[in-house]
Amino acid sequence: MAGIIDSVDQRTHLAGRNRMELLLFRFEGRQRYGINVFKVREVIPAPELSLVPQAHPASRGIAYVRGQALSVLDLSYAISGHGIQKEEGNYIIITEYNRQVQGFLVGGVDRIININWEEVMPPPSGGSAGNYLTAVARYEEQMIQIVDVEKVLGEINRDSGVDPKTTEGGGVDATQGAEAYKVLVVDDSKMALTQIQRTLEDIGVRVVTKMNGKEALEQLKSWARQEPSGLSDLLMVVSDIEMPAMDGYTLTARLREDDSISSVYVLLHSSLSGVFNTEMVRRVGADEFLAKFHADELADRVRGRLQALGD
Repeated sequence: MAGIIDSVDQRTHLAGRNRMELLLFRFEGRQRYGINVFKVREVIPAPELSLVPQAHPASRGIAYVRGQALSVLDLSYAISGHGIQKEEGNYIIITEYNRQVQGFLVGGVDRIININWEEVMPPPSGGSAGNYLTAVARYEEQMIQIVDVEKVLGEINRDSGVDPKTTEGGGVDATQGAEAYKVLVVDDSKMALTQIQRTLEDIGVRVVTKMNGKEALEQLKSWARQEPSGLSDLLMVVSDIEMPAMDGYTLTARLREDDSISSVYVLLHSSLSGVFNTEMVRRVGADEFLAKFHADELADRVRGRLQALGD
């Protein structure tokens, strides 16, 4: 299992084709959950953990992996309040989100599946479980629940006293003339939408939000049909990459193919990081890529775009 994502190059062809691979895992019951393979560095059998005094309740301690200390969170506790009870046979999924590496303790790891984003649906509304899901997908007659890891980490960081200027988008000053422009923000994570919207509104731009690339593409086409054009005050699109219905790569490629919206400025903004994204930004025609989430860096990109239009 340690080599489960060693050959990332074999999977890069999926991006831009509205497909992704999910690593399926379980806690202690039969329900299977999913996480994007591109966010997974490694999967290892759970080693002995060193406890951290006065840590967040979801923290299971510190693991030492290849000489480095790694914070390990009980993902089951984080989303349900009920942690994993069994002592043996657990695994740690080592991930990279928002430029930080952390481990998630799970009861078992199943397999990797390849699915089309069009087969992924928004989570059901209502109920506490849906609050921690970005999407659901049917596989082998079972509903796979895709966890909103960004929301989990955001809540844990907030409860642990992490500086809100970094995680919530505080401390960004308004920019003169920004109120004349709007930004379309596309992300399937409610936590991420809140962070980005707060940052952009502090700058002074108006913000329109959508939950996936399909909704965003429809909105752009609708603005293009307006008289006068509803695109005239559109500063840019800030889009996540992995989303149900249509991912950010596919959204960018589709709008570049449509003459009525092909000139829209696109910044892909994702917790998927690495050199791979630089190539994909070029391939699909996006203007920029920015790894999540630092409010000041996002604000700088938006101000740079405002300055470019003002020159």
